[in-house]
Amino acid sequence: MRIPQIQALRALAAILVLLFHAHVVEGGYIGVDIFYVISGYLITGLIVREIEDRGGLDFKAFYLRRIKRLLPTSFFILMVTALSAWYFYPGTMREDLGRHIFAAAVYVSNFLFAFWQMDYQNLNAIPPVVVHFWSLAVEEQFYLFWPVIVLVAYKLGGRKRLFQVIALITLASFIFSLYLTEASPIWAFYSLPTRAWELGIGALLLTIPKKYKLSVVYPWAALALIIYATLFYTEKTPFPGTAAIAPVLGTAAAIASISSWPRILNFLSNLRITQWLGEISYPLYLWHWPLLVIPMVYFGRGLTILERIIAIIATLFFADLTHRYIEQPLRHISLSPKKIVSGALIASFIATGTGLAISATANNTISLSSGETYSLTEIMERPQVYLDDCHVNNGETVSNDCTYGPVSNRKIVLFGDSHAAQWMPVLEQLAYEKNFTLVSLTKSACPAPAVVKVESGGYKNEDCAEWRKNSIDRIQALKPYAVLVSGMQHFELPAGYTSRSSWWREGQIKTYEALKGSSENIIYISDTPHPVRDIPSCLAAGRADKCNTTEPSQAIFSPGWKQINPTSWFCAETCPAVLNGVVVYRDASHISVMASKMVEPQLLSTLLSLGLFDN
Repeated sequence: MRIPQIQALRALAAILVLLFHAHVVEGGYIGVDIFYVISGYLITGLIVREIEDRGGLDFKAFYLRRIKRLLPTSFFILMVTALSAWYFYPGTMREDLGRHIFAAAVYVSNFLFAFWQMDYQNLNAIPPVVVHFWSLAVEEQFYLFWPVIVLVAYKLGGRKRLFQVIALITLASFIFSLYLTEASPIWAFYSLPTRAWELGIGALLLTIPKKYKLSVVYPWAALALIIYATLFYTEKTPFPGTAAIAPVLGTAAAIASISSWPRILNFLSNLRITQWLGEISYPLYLWHWPLLVIPMVYFGRGLTILERIIAIIATLFFADLTHRYIEQPLRHISLSPKKIVSGALIASFIATGTGLAISATANNTISLSSGETYSLTEIMERPQVYLDDCHVNNGETVSNDCTYGPVSNRKIVLFGDSHAAQWMPVLEQLAYEKNFTLVSLTKSACPAPAVVKVESGGYKNEDCAEWRKNSIDRIQALKPYAVLVSGMQHFELPAGYTSRSSWWREGQIKTYEALKGSSENIIYISDTPHPVRDIPSCLAAGRADKCNTTEPSQAIFSPGWKQINPTSWFCAETCPAVLNGVVVYRDASHISVMASKMVEPQLLSTLLSLGLFDN
């Protein structure tokens, strides 16, 4: 029997995720948490009722039902997505595409996406077209273990012991989630052990006696918690952690108080459109992301508002057709267990094989309409410091002893974040030409100017400040010939600042004061031009004329610094994606290794004008 209020919650969850990915509501990703609470409540209820009615649990029947319920729809949408993306994606993107399709097909995509550092809350310029399958993988893993846990716990002491065990698992999972959200945010987001408590909360709702009626306050409190999370959570909110409490408890309160829902909420829940959205919520969730991502890749840019609206309408249309002609018919069709299992194995084999086959069709060459060809591997090559473990990552506060170039009494230090590290290739060339030792002190997302940033994901201002202090102490002890300082200034502007320049100069002043006395040549390199799209992907999509939209960065300097502004090296009337036969950017932020080496004459000339190498 379908419960209208549960269907309404399903509809709400699916729409929230859809609106999140369409960039309408920043906190819409909590729709997944709503799904988890619902799943924990419904599945645990089904299992417990079967145990109490029949004295045991038919595992074979349980898993066969799950296969029929989930696999046909997910397999169909995955295959359509895979073939469509293969057709529309440039050959340079097919290796990653095939890898992602394979991950979605083997039911452990959540762990693979975590391993590949695909930050769901802050997806890169070309997000995996099937990244949303991570939540399906979590549920499938839950279904694998949960029936066994429930049956064993029930047999050991009935409902009382069962819910003691569930409460213990829920508490342990919640504590682990809090820890991992701080220690490793991406793994916390994707992992079953850190999400199990959300499903456990749904299961614990079954401990509430049916005769107990919650007051009408609970539905409104539930709605307030869900609205709060939707409107005030952003991609920067550490998640799940404590932030997941609001949507999880909100959903739990909504389910627990179904019998007390006020008339207006029941009216909205029973609307035909609400029930329809609840019915198609599963295919809607699976369709929405490919329909937003594939056009974005094809056009080589983000979607306009009109295009996103069209994608949303298409999502609803395809979800309804899938529900009518695939999900419902195959869910209720009568098949022997052997046919169900063999069908599942064949579908899995086809899906994984498709992923491998797509990867095999990858092409590493970007061809422009002008006839020029480029190796994607060369374009996306990163400076050597990344390969040498010399570029410090989140959570680390001390740089390794990394030196490049010849052994020399004259030392030059490069200090800053990845926008400083992007200068390593040209500086290493100059090190050999001008006989100096190059010392690398760079850390991801930690600009040399001592600014306080908006914390996101694994980035912590405290770690960055400690790394800066350690690096500056080393610079002061080293007394180098010169210190070259830089940083990416296009991070989100924190609250309390009227302009980016005032925020950045404040950080520059602090760093300059800390560096004073360390060298006669304390030089600041202002930020390179800022691409508004991923340049290699834009070029690979065959629309080179649309890729010349990179914006010059404001040259910001506080008093005291010797100054280098590289903007004119890369821009004239525009900032082209390809300059003098060289692809300038390796992604949507950094100049390429080739571009760094290309501007050696300009950099050397500027350094000479600042008084370096005059003897």
